[in-house]
Amino acid sequence: MSPSVDPLSSDYLADPYPFLANLRGEKPVEHLPAIDMWIVTRYEDARQVFRDNKTFSAANVQAPLLPLCDEAMGILKGRFKLVPVMSNLDQPAHSRIRRKLARAFSARRIKLLTPVIEKRCRGLVETFRHQGRFDIARELCYPLPAITIFTMFGFPDDDMDQIKEWCADKLVVNWGRPTQEHQIRAARTMVLFWEYCVDFVAKRRAAPMDDMTSDLIRDEDETQPLTDQEIASILFGLSFAGHETTTNQMTNFLRNLLENNLWKNLREDRSNMQSFIDESLRYDSSVIAWRRITTTEVTIDGVTLPKGAKIMIAIGAANRDPEHFPQPDHFDPARKNATDHLSFGTGIHLCLGRPLAHIEMAAMANVLLDCFADLQLVADQELHFPPNISFRGPETLMVQSVQDNNTN
Repeated sequence: MSPSVDPLSSDYLADPYPFLANLRGEKPVEHLPAIDMWIVTRYEDARQVFRDNKTFSAANVQAPLLPLCDEAMGILKGRFKLVPVMSNLDQPAHSRIRRKLARAFSARRIKLLTPVIEKRCRGLVETFRHQGRFDIARELCYPLPAITIFTMFGFPDDDMDQIKEWCADKLVVNWGRPTQEHQIRAARTMVLFWEYCVDFVAKRRAAPMDDMTSDLIRDEDETQPLTDQEIASILFGLSFAGHETTTNQMTNFLRNLLENNLWKNLREDRSNMQSFIDESLRYDSSVIAWRRITTTEVTIDGVTLPKGAKIMIAIGAANRDPEHFPQPDHFDPARKNATDHLSFGTGIHLCLGRPLAHIEMAAMANVLLDCFADLQLVADQELHFPPNISFRGPETLMVQSVQDNNTN
């Protein structure tokens, strides 16, 4: 059974959970030839791989899943000077960068962003709230997280659509199986975005403002300040991570609510909003898998992996492990241990943006609940998911609404 599991196949992309459940039950640690990776599917094993950063290096997290063609490599060579800074950086260098970013992701800056998020969310909703039927993924979940993270960096509003397009190519190259033509196009756009980040850091160094980029430049707390190359690499990496995951999780969250007929339930009592969000993160994570590579020979669940083995941590499988989450395939907002999910990782690489993601999701939900007395999925729609091993959320989600005429 296992050699036929291809995480980039159409059947798996449409619904990976049956495949993951079979692997978790029969071969919880198994090599997948289709992507030349060892998949780890049980909760405790996945948690251990995340936490043991000495045995399981993060060096391969941002690397292309498959080797790029010569022409694409030629485009990147000499111009694309990205350096490891966070998700793909091991200790001790990781702690230096994380401390600085933690200050940049301060409670003060997130607090300043909260009213901006709510205002922009309401502005976006106003563009479609009277239509009765609309694609909530494209109209709201797609633009809102990008606006948020790009505003946090200080990127101009006029550049946001272009940056979003550049980031889309990174998704397929790093976590998918792109054609040679796609690789070449993506290499060009990655160079363009890298050069944009380098130029933006130079502008902020010449004239700092009240944004995260300027905070990183001004940081003089240590004897090793961040270099401009490191700051540009942070902007490049977080521009993608800061919106792609939240876009998908927002769409997943809304789909979970509507498929389970919970819209009116949450609208009538929003005191348990965070429980709904946490259960959505567990049940239908936007990050369904992550990567590591072994630094030495290691045994997991009785299976010995050699040094240099590439690992796919199946977060989607771990979050539905019945040994940790009873009735895991049931969406239950009252679940007591939903916060145990691994959707933000765990250990030294626990996602710094998780408080911001929670705020964005709650703001979006509250605005929609204010504006619509009822929201329902359009029947018989076929959902499509981006072809990659790690990031999952429907590219479109058609809904129909009953507007609340008592709101403004």
